[in-house]
Amino acid sequence: MPIAKAWSAGLLGINGRVIEIEADLGGGLSRITLVGLPDAGLREAKDRVRSAVRNSGQPWPDGKVTLGLSPANLPKMGSAFDLGIAAAVLAASGAVPATRLLGTVLLGELALDGRIRAVRGILPGLLAARAAGYGRAVVPTDSLVEAALVDGIEVAGAPHLRDFVAWLNREAELAHPEPPGPVTPPDVPDLADVVGQPEARWALEVAAAGGHHLLLTGPPGVGKTMLAKRLPGLLPQLTPEESLEVTAVHSVDGSLSKSSPLVTIPPFVAPHYSISVPALIGGGSGLAAPGAISRAHRGVLFLDEVCEFGSQCLESLRTVLEEGEVRISRVKGSITYPARFQLVLATNPCACAPPKDADCVCSPSARRRYLAKLSGPLLDRVDLRVRLRPLSAITAHDTGAAESSETVRQRVFTARERAAHRWREHGWLSNSEVPGPALRRQFALPADATILLDRAMDRGALSGRGADRCLRIAWTLADLDGEARPGADQVSSALAFRERVAA
Repeated sequence: MPIAKAWSAGLLGINGRVIEIEADLGGGLSRITLVGLPDAGLREAKDRVRSAVRNSGQPWPDGKVTLGLSPANLPKMGSAFDLGIAAAVLAASGAVPATRLLGTVLLGELALDGRIRAVRGILPGLLAARAAGYGRAVVPTDSLVEAALVDGIEVAGAPHLRDFVAWLNREAELAHPEPPGPVTPPDVPDLADVVGQPEARWALEVAAAGGHHLLLTGPPGVGKTMLAKRLPGLLPQLTPEESLEVTAVHSVDGSLSKSSPLVTIPPFVAPHYSISVPALIGGGSGLAAPGAISRAHRGVLFLDEVCEFGSQCLESLRTVLEEGEVRISRVKGSITYPARFQLVLATNPCACAPPKDADCVCSPSARRRYLAKLSGPLLDRVDLRVRLRPLSAITAHDTGAAESSETVRQRVFTARERAAHRWREHGWLSNSEVPGPALRRQFALPADATILLDRAMDRGALSGRGADRCLRIAWTLADLDGEARPGADQVSSALAFRERVAA
């Protein structure tokens, strides 16, 4: 009984895993059996692959065809195994030699006419293949640009199964990726477009410098959304490692650009308030897919009109904000997705949201009920809270030159470099990543600097977590001021950011 092997790559979260595909041809009735925990989409590969092989001018073997996917105990999902299944069957039947299959990982979905379609997860799949020692990969032609992001592995693109068969027979060569050109980052809105709101602009700068979460409260039209959209333009560009990590998440999600797939600037994700918990956190049938919080990894998650979000959605963020990752358990297994983002919340002070507080028709209980969607535990995890005031005619017609994103970005970069230099021995990159015990022990401030924090904790206005976040903000303010360590002024300013309320 002829047996042949090919190799593909499956996904477990954003981590790839090399999958061995075995094809066994035996006698008996003509049928195809697929084993190895395939999902519904993969079980349909039997019919897709058989039609693609026949329509590409190759014979499909008679009799029983058994296809095994190994490791057998690992759930397999998606259509990326089609090309590997076709190669294993053709090699087992003797239609093509198996010499070029050794050391080669195959990824691609087959159309019924033999075209090879792009699939999700090319980048993490090839990273796993490289880590496992494979030196070559064949992917769909449309995925060549994404596949070229992985160094250390030879990548070739096949547009059709006929071309792939010709390559196996050494009758033709496949396409190779072109040398990458200069990466042009997308345009980011400029902070100079925002009119007035000096307090909120300063809070945005502090948030960017320290990686802090931010709450913006104010009537409609004062610039809350404009400020949030300009935060990515103040953040440093992603490092090469961070870029690959973020790009891998977007590759699994299927939201990569075909022309320039590498994500080099912090992503900005702003879901609508009607979003469900699985869409926000991650979920779906089988193994969970990444949600909006994972797409915002290393970037900004903006929840506009946050009081309109479901309470379950908001409360589901609490653990994620502390741990920087989300663990989702399903019947077929548990998945961990990265979710280290900056959270920006924006809300009106009440349901009627008039331009001026004096015109509000909401009762005090209605205002409290509206803002009660933001629970105490969630607000305790938000570092900076700012109240935006309505614009005046003088402010709206002010034609003076406001600071641009480039000017503010330089100060943010300087502050981030100070923080990275200070924490480099501990592996922390920003002040928001420093754990509370380290702030209270190794980097404790003198008693005269923290006296206001102690008083706030004594009267119950500040929790232990809130005190730690005040200390992180104080270190960020010291970095922006160019001082070696925070003093009483920075601590009091940090406490003022925490004590600003949304009503």
